[in-house]
Amino acid sequence: MRLKMILALFIILIMGCSNNVADIGTEDLNSEFPPTMTGLIIINGIEHQMEEGGYHWERKKGLETEVVATDHASPYQIADHMKPISVNPNEKVEIMIEENPTITVYLWNENGREKEIEQNANQIIVPSSKGKYIYEALAEWANGTVSYTFVIDIQVDAKR
Repeated sequence: MRLKMILALFIILIMGCSNNVADIGTEDLNSEFPPTMTGLIIINGIEHQMEEGGYHWERKKGLETEVVATDHASPYQIADHMKPISVNPNEKVEIMIEENPTITVYLWNENGREKEIEQNANQIIVPSSKGKYIYEALAEWANGTVSYTFVIDIQVDAKR
């Protein structure tokens, strides 16, 4: 009798633990997937929405991994339908994206990524030369990546 009780407790204990073990490393399956992460730039205290492009997200679902990915237009193509933000030369642009991902900023032209832009604490300084500049802010979290686009128009007398 005592052995049966110990065995029954052991089985209950193992079953209870096995459910918790399966949940380790698994995201909340009831949360929005893929998540929507807002991306903004701030110039002189004014917020501007960035345009979301392609993304790739993964999450554990039990023993399987669920993946959602999009193939979107390039930042250069996205820029065709965006209104450029008028700024002065050498102006500071702060990039803010939900949940503080690692951000890499690229300058784009008609041939693709032209170069990576130096940044400091998610801030870049726009060029001193007049013209239209297309930027991609590539945000990376532990389980996903999202591309954001913004377009800057540098003018001598920028009007916002």
